[in-house]
Amino acid sequence: MISSNDFRPGVTIEIDGNVWQVIEFQHVKPGKGAAFVRSKLRNLQTGSVIERTFNAGVKFPAAQVERKTMQYLYESDGSYYFMDVETYDQIMLTKEQLGEKLNFLKAEMEVSVLFFNGSVIGVELPNSVELEVIETEPGIRGNTATGASKPAKVETGYIVRVPLFVNEGDVLRIDTRSGEYLERAK
Repeated sequence: MISSNDFRPGVTIEIDGNVWQVIEFQHVKPGKGAAFVRSKLRNLQTGSVIERTFNAGVKFPAAQVERKTMQYLYESDGSYYFMDVETYDQIMLTKEQLGEKLNFLKAEMEVSVLFFNGSVIGVELPNSVELEVIETEPGIRGNTATGASKPAKVETGYIVRVPLFVNEGDVLRIDTRSGEYLERAK
C-alpha cells in the first residue's frame, strides 16, 4: 500500500481498477484543518490526465506495473510491432495505444513496454531522441542571435520548431515529453 504522503513523480497506484501514475504532487498543510495532497495523475491505460485531492495518509494499492525492454521493429497497416530483446517474443500495438509517441518512434529504437495484469497498457520512450531533419527552409548566415524559429519536419513526420540555423540533414535531439527541440546532436 502506498500512502498519499509518499507520492512522488513516477509512482504508480491503482484506483478503481485503473493504473494511475503520479505526474505532480503538492503536500498542503493549511493553518486550520487537516493536511491534504493535491496531485496530478495520468491514467496509463487511456493517457488521460486528471487532478485529484486526497486527505493526507490515505492509502492506495501499489500498481504492479511490469516494464520490459523491447525494440520497435516495423509498422504494417496501422499495426506496430515490438520485439522483447531477451526472449525475442513479438507483440503488436495499435496507433491508438501509442498515441503521440508515434511522433518519436523509429525503427530499432529500444523502449519500455508497460504491462499490467498481463496486458499492455503503454510505452515509455527515452526522455530524448535523435531524429534527422528531412524538410525545412534553408538556414541564412547570421540568423543565430535573433531567437526566431521555423518549422522543420523530421524523419518520423513530426514537425518541430527549430532555430533558423538548422538545415536539412541535421540530426536534432528532441524532448519526447514536451516535443520541443533541445539541440543539434553532435
